[in-house]
Amino acid sequence: MSAPKFTTLGCRLNAYETEAMKELAAQSGLSDAVVVNTCAVTGEAVRKARSTIRKLRRENPSARLIVTGCAAQTEPQTFAAMPEVDAVIGNTEKMQGDTWNALAADFIGESEAVQVDDIMSVTETAGHLIDGFGTRSRAYVQVQNGCDHRCTFCIIPYGRGNSRSVAAGVVIDQIKRLVDKGFNEVVLTGVDLTSWGADLPAAPKLGDLVMRILRLVPDLPRLRISSIDSIEVDENLMLAIATEPRLMPHLHLSLQHGDDMILKRMKRRHLRDDAIRFAQDARRLRPDMTFGADIIAGFPTETDAMFENSLALVQECDLTWLHVFPYSARPGTPAARMPAVHGQIIKERASQLRAAGDAQVQRHLSAQVGKTHSVLMESPVMGRTEQFTEVQVSTPQSEGTIVSLRVEGTVGAALQA
Repeated sequence: MSAPKFTTLGCRLNAYETEAMKELAAQSGLSDAVVVNTCAVTGEAVRKARSTIRKLRRENPSARLIVTGCAAQTEPQTFAAMPEVDAVIGNTEKMQGDTWNALAADFIGESEAVQVDDIMSVTETAGHLIDGFGTRSRAYVQVQNGCDHRCTFCIIPYGRGNSRSVAAGVVIDQIKRLVDKGFNEVVLTGVDLTSWGADLPAAPKLGDLVMRILRLVPDLPRLRISSIDSIEVDENLMLAIATEPRLMPHLHLSLQHGDDMILKRMKRRHLRDDAIRFAQDARRLRPDMTFGADIIAGFPTETDAMFENSLALVQECDLTWLHVFPYSARPGTPAARMPAVHGQIIKERASQLRAAGDAQVQRHLSAQVGKTHSVLMESPVMGRTEQFTEVQVSTPQSEGTIVSLRVEGTVGAALQA
């Protein structure tokens, strides 16, 4: 009887939920099982999930193989039809103890082999299940799940459901416990983080939550927020950026494109000038602010001129950490019915964006040489600055501590100290 093995594909939220599933599976007594927590953000992610499942079956021929996550939620029959798969459970079901208790039984009947309910009917998060997860240095806390927006390229709302928030009091209690356990940095995560609070009484904003955390957990050294939609940023979040040094000067922006027509066809809620204005305002309030960004290359109908607007946005917003996604059609989304860009052109444009991103990273690194940074150590020889820049350290330090280090040079995409 061996403990179940878990494989996580995709985002930080999936990784967070895998930690919760591990606890639920342990409580249920499940054994001799392999659980795959899938991602559906692109067609490639679904292909990778299928490939991973086949590989895990070869490696674990006698274990029960259970598939869950966003791809299982959006395409349950795809995975149920795979001969390697014994059970498919949805994103709601995977966070429920009863599901795992049933899976721990010796026999899974036909009716239980696929358990995927309507995600749109879910009104609660499962954020209360665990106190975050991470290494000894950094913990991630889920404060929000789902998305109310319907971008034309995105399948995620159909995997995650509508937006719902974890109450501020629950979040703050979690963070207090994490600080008591010795964590020096907490990262707030969610699917559409800046929509946090819209479904709570009095509809607080993300900035309200950030300010409350920093006020009520004074012993927390560093608070970081993950991907945000800049058009939804509220006054209190801008105030926190301007006045709270414990809020890290690194924001990952969900930009997606730099051309107004493509942004409209994506059904985004911002225009190119909105993105540029936000980046300028945030950096004016916090001069050491760095930005990451998601950008899609080769969205349907994208012309050379439209692509050039995306490429130019890298400089105009002074983006540093780029996540470039070659456009991948998701069946069932409006964008999948729009005139497609040729695959080779998509590949070439993605390559150009990545090259622009690499140049920005080198520019950022060069500007740090000679400066002193507070570095959170992720291992004895590697840590990250406030801007999330990797630092390789010549003299080993204690993992999980924050140390002041002078940057002596660069190596690859990292600093040396």
